[in-house]
Amino acid sequence: MEASSITNKLFEQLNFRGERQKVISSNIANINTPNYKTKDLVFEHELDNSNRNTLALNQTNFRHISSANNGLNNINPKLVQVQNLQEQNDGNNVNLDSQMSEQAKNKIIFDAIQSSIKRDSRLFRSVIESSAKN
Repeated sequence: MEASSITNKLFEQLNFRGERQKVISSNIANINTPNYKTKDLVFEHELDNSNRNTLALNQTNFRHISSANNGLNNINPKLVQVQNLQEQNDGNNVNLDSQMSEQAKNKIIFDAIQSSIKRDSRLFRSVIESSAKN
């Protein structure tokens, strides 16, 4: 069930990217709101700070390495206020250029993940169809 595990991770990332898009859109929508502070949805940072000892690989043969034992299932994205941004006179610190850039980058990653899911499902479907013919 390796494809299922990979697909689940891809769907988790797809959901994260969708939620992050909402946060970025909210920042842009509040660009003229006094004292509004830029927010971000953090996931990659949580991965960097996770316990790296749980990522041990299981080697089944001296020439082969199995999939990583992924202990990151309980890491959830967190909504945080972005620190150290330049504030305007009204206390708002949303920078339209950086938010538009983050939105574009997030969309590119979202689209790449979506393509991976489609490719994975096509491969899985072809395996099932091939086994049904035999």
